[in-house]
Amino acid sequence: MTGHSFEEITASRPQRSLTEAIRKKGGRNNQGRITVRHRGGGHKRRYRIIDFKRNKFDVRAEVLTIEYDPNRSARIALVEYEDGERRYIIAPLGLKVGDKIGNGEKAELRVGDAQYLRDIPMGTMVHNIELQPGGGGKVARAAGVSAQLLAKEGVYATLRMPSGEMRMVHELCMATIGQVGNTDHGNINLGKAGRRRWMGWRPSVRGTAMDPNSHPHGGGEGRTGIGMPGPKTPWGKPALGFRTRKNKRTDRFIVRRRGKRR
Repeated sequence: MTGHSFEEITASRPQRSLTEAIRKKGGRNNQGRITVRHRGGGHKRRYRIIDFKRNKFDVRAEVLTIEYDPNRSARIALVEYEDGERRYIIAPLGLKVGDKIGNGEKAELRVGDAQYLRDIPMGTMVHNIELQPGGGGKVARAAGVSAQLLAKEGVYATLRMPSGEMRMVHELCMATIGQVGNTDHGNINLGKAGRRRWMGWRPSVRGTAMDPNSHPHGGGEGRTGIGMPGPKTPWGKPALGFRTRKNKRTDRFIVRRRGKRR
């Protein structure tokens, strides 16, 4: 079992006004049916309201604390703007208490500053990237990830995403300078089943242990193979390499697909 050192954390309690309650649903929808399997239980959490849009352009802000967020792998930073307003942002690698950050025209090319893609030099590593102008950061928000700005042509900028995909994004989309912090998150070994339960994950039953009505791999006398050319999901779709992307409207923005994962 391995865990975090939490050495970068400077506050043990969140800003209460920037949190809201999370009502647990155990993977059920409004009809009471399980739509997300293997969910339930887990420690009680409060959601931290994160400023993904970074749309406060007229003032700079100071970093007050670096905090733990139970709802994401990245750390978060509490910043206070010159007019007194406080917001949470994703904490990039190297951001420290006391640092000054800004958005838009008030930003510089420093870690934690947010700018339009048109104003960011090529080759820069960025995170919390918008896909629609003003829509808020959607890409590269997890611990340790970043995207690289490769080229600009017309009103579009080309980014290499953390997955290896190369994608065109409008130059008026915002992005934050730097790499997301907590880079050791990928090395964590949970070590026991109970720690997984604390996180709200329930056990997953093997398909071969089910009956044939519940899973394509089920049935048979004793232990048997799956009895088909390749493994299937519980709904009969191929489990390895089957493409599930359906959004043809944005296919034209993808310059190069991500490589196959080994």
